[in-house]
Amino acid sequence: MATTAEFDVVVLGAGPVGQNVAERARAANLRVAMVERELVGGECSYWACVPSKALLRPVIALSDVRRVDGARQAVTGTIDPAGVFSRRDRYVTNWDDAGQAEWVAGIGATLMRGHGRLDGARQVVVSTATGEETRLLARHAIVVCTGSRPALPDLPGIAEARSWTNRQATDSSEVPERLAVVGAGGVGVEMATAWRGLGSKVTLLARGSGLLPRMEPFVGEFIGRGLSSAGVDVRTGVSVRSLHRPTPDGPVTLELHDNTELQVDEVLFATGRAPLTDDIGLQTIGLSPGSWLDVDDTCQVRAVDDGWLYAAGDVNHRALLTHQGKYQGRIAGAAIGARAAGTPLDTGPWGTHATTADHYAVPQAFFTDPEAAAVGLTAEQASAAGHRTRTVDIEIGDVVTGAKLYADGYAGRARMVVDEDEHYLLGLTLVGPAATEMLHSATIAVAGRVPVARLWHAVPCFPTVSELWLRLLEAYRDSAD
Repeated sequence: MATTAEFDVVVLGAGPVGQNVAERARAANLRVAMVERELVGGECSYWACVPSKALLRPVIALSDVRRVDGARQAVTGTIDPAGVFSRRDRYVTNWDDAGQAEWVAGIGATLMRGHGRLDGARQVVVSTATGEETRLLARHAIVVCTGSRPALPDLPGIAEARSWTNRQATDSSEVPERLAVVGAGGVGVEMATAWRGLGSKVTLLARGSGLLPRMEPFVGEFIGRGLSSAGVDVRTGVSVRSLHRPTPDGPVTLELHDNTELQVDEVLFATGRAPLTDDIGLQTIGLSPGSWLDVDDTCQVRAVDDGWLYAAGDVNHRALLTHQGKYQGRIAGAAIGARAAGTPLDTGPWGTHATTADHYAVPQAFFTDPEAAAVGLTAEQASAAGHRTRTVDIEIGDVVTGAKLYADGYAGRARMVVDEDEHYLLGLTLVGPAATEMLHSATIAVAGRVPVARLWHAVPCFPTVSELWLRLLEAYRDSAD
């Protein structure tokens, strides 16, 4: 027989998104229960952002050293995979979530370990592995923060091949001699970078004509050249027709669309994500299992009456990025607190409780070699949205002294997209060494809609790579002449 407990807010999923919801709801003095069926900390902490960057940093650091004369001569060996894996294991705390569970307790929330499923309005049933059940009643809100899962293509032999997803790509501690990476989005290009750096012979298969297709086209060109120079076999316009792995420990054969074959030791599919909502009881409230959850700007699910259901992070399909999900979590938690107290949503020190940045100021960073970073709209997206724009490009290594000092032969590009009617930035894209560390200034400019005329007075330090801002503004000025 199930026990029953009542809370103000029940959060499904104790990853970074759920944690931000809980923290803001607790700040409003609401009683919060967090339900987690795997590790507290979620995908990001153990199989995505954290371990992938732990694997990539040694690879990028070594490349950076080799770009500086006088330093490159000090590099006499190769990357030590065992050392890299040990470093990764430290950052994922050996897949032990005790510290994160302590954090949940520390903010005064209640952690419920088990599989949480909706069971009608404002109710969640938590089932444990031993068959025990607890029914949770939510006075104010239930927030779905269950994230997403890999979306594998329906190909003959894919189950037999025991393909890698992002999880195996980030938690494996054996370097395959040959690795095929299928997919040219963020996971694909980052893992191709990491595993090539660790010593695997990597083949990257992109179905489209370029890499990172949602970014400015030149980004994929730079990254493609970088991967190729590192020894990755980059193939575009290629799709997989079937897979074969006759023996569990044997090689995998990929049959490609052009009737050629590729034989590797492991194959990673990085072909998109699907919402992790298949088994959370959506059918009990009239929604379809396995669907994305459409939300408003406070993360309330539109299709549910009375406003008690929220969804933050990947499940709402706005921006499948950890930092954006955490932002949504903060907004949702604060909005729930304000509504519970009966106070307006646009007051207080944090401003309006609405995810406005989801619409025009989403930052993204990829830790490839060279790195890529962008915020806001691309030139094509801005034009499609009806903006009258002007686009300016600079070759960073040609015109920025700080870049030349940072790396001999610095190769990179920056693009600024400006709204010509309102005279503020719509987007900025960077590719080049250390590009990711320069993104936040652009994010502030885009999110704040800082007028271009005012940006002239944000003086970059000389000689830093950030001087690219001055060069972009000069190029913008000169293009008007």
